[in-house]
Amino acid sequence: MSKPRILVTRRWPAAVEAVLAERFDVTLNRADLPLGENELRLALSIYDAVLPTVSDRLPAAVFEGASIVTKILGNFGVGYNHIDVAAARAKGIAVTNTPGVLTDCTADIAMLLLLSVARRGGEGDRQLRAGEWKGWCPTHMVGTKVSGKILGIIGFGRIGKAFAQRCHFGFGMDIVFFNRSSVDPEEAARYGARQLPTVEDVLAAADFVSLHCPGGAENRHLMNAARLATMKPGAFLINTARGDVVDEAALISALESGTLRGAGLDVYEAEPHVPEALRRMENVVLLPHLGSATEETRTAMGMKVVENVTAFFEGREAPDRVV
Repeated sequence: MSKPRILVTRRWPAAVEAVLAERFDVTLNRADLPLGENELRLALSIYDAVLPTVSDRLPAAVFEGASIVTKILGNFGVGYNHIDVAAARAKGIAVTNTPGVLTDCTADIAMLLLLSVARRGGEGDRQLRAGEWKGWCPTHMVGTKVSGKILGIIGFGRIGKAFAQRCHFGFGMDIVFFNRSSVDPEEAARYGARQLPTVEDVLAAADFVSLHCPGGAENRHLMNAARLATMKPGAFLINTARGDVVDEAALISALESGTLRGAGLDVYEAEPHVPEALRRMENVVLLPHLGSATEETRTAMGMKVVENVTAFFEGREAPDRVV
């Protein structure tokens, strides 16, 4: 019996590629460049499974036509708003993701961004490397204290909870959060947190706001001009969720006007494009989507995809199926 034909759209950790090659008839994208819509549409007509990443856009147009043979999209990542899941469902294509394994590393990156923007770490690094540091003085590069401040979290799932744990127990921060569903108060108390009724309530209370909600149509521009204006004067925004959750034009305006004191961003609306206005701001820390970028986590993510695709082709339920 022939092995299922599988396309891996980007290069993955070598250990994962090796396992895929043992189990399936695998084609690798050796150029490691994002595939365009036409290439993805062609792939859906050739391969039994396509394994995309966040860099692969699969809108409804990609699923048009009657020649689709792909039966499963094994997504490398938790978020899947780059896939039109309704269009995939209409074509009978399963979609899986990789929850759980990237929780800690993404929470770590959120912590890095919060500390870096509050204590002006990026600015200090650039100043020193440019040979512009004149030596210590009492007023040099004074930042904002983190310990004991109020952290607001939007989205209290796995990563939101992991971040709350770091901030509360590591830095003595009080945690308030908004979540679409109700969280048991005893569960929230384990993280030193309490749930507030609305996003606006959290924004008004917090010195730092960190986003941990899904991307996609429902949350597109969740942080718009009106909500950014609701934040405390001088507050900071941290985003390790998805770029489309924040209206970047509104964020730039809030930063330029001084409504916000700073921002720490790992994700962007039109990756890899980052607006020049953000790139030139000293009070913004920018990372190139590093949330899950550790050897351990990226390998674990890949193995999650292997488990899902293996189960699917063996006729079992894929453990992380979302469609």
